[in-house]
Amino acid sequence: MPGSSFGHLFRITTFGESHGGAVGVVVDGATPGLELCEADIQEQLDRRKPGQSSVTTPRAEPDTVQLLSGLLLLFNKDARPSAYSSLKNVFRPGHADYTYLKKYGRRDHRGSGRASGRETAGRVAAGAIARKLLARRGVSLTAYTWRAAGVQCQTVQFDQIESNPMRACDPEAAVEMVRRVEAARDR
Repeated sequence: MPGSSFGHLFRITTFGESHGGAVGVVVDGATPGLELCEADIQEQLDRRKPGQSSVTTPRAEPDTVQLLSGLLLLFNKDARPSAYSSLKNVFRPGHADYTYLKKYGRRDHRGSGRASGRETAGRVAAGAIARKLLARRGVSLTAYTWRAAGVQCQTVQFDQIESNPMRACDPEAAVEMVRRVEAARDR
């Protein structure tokens, strides 16, 4: 069966599916007394939210988190499983449904189920909590795209990461990455 739990001291278990009622995560191992509110998590979820640019899925999901102790819940608003009925016997390039079938013996043609990119919402929510725990120890994180669509960044400009949809550290490379991704989508 597919693994939905990760970690040891800080352990997360994701749940839900792309076109079900919700996705989310159970977080176990956060330090008691950690000051945490939904806004701490929402900031990171807003960064991964679909529909923000031409290079992301157009699916309209607000990704509004509900925090219930160690349970983080995100209700699906744009769930349309019937929209995938024509794909019941067709694997889609760029999706993990074929790999998931081969590895776990299961396939959900309705948006790939647990193999959907939607599943990452729970991981991002848990990551926001981990990020806050690390900040208490003086650790900060910066992530960016270094290479995509055959284009590699030539410079690292941290102030440019959030200014482009690829979140690339090189603004010139980001423009070419977007161009190539859009061209591939159009093909």
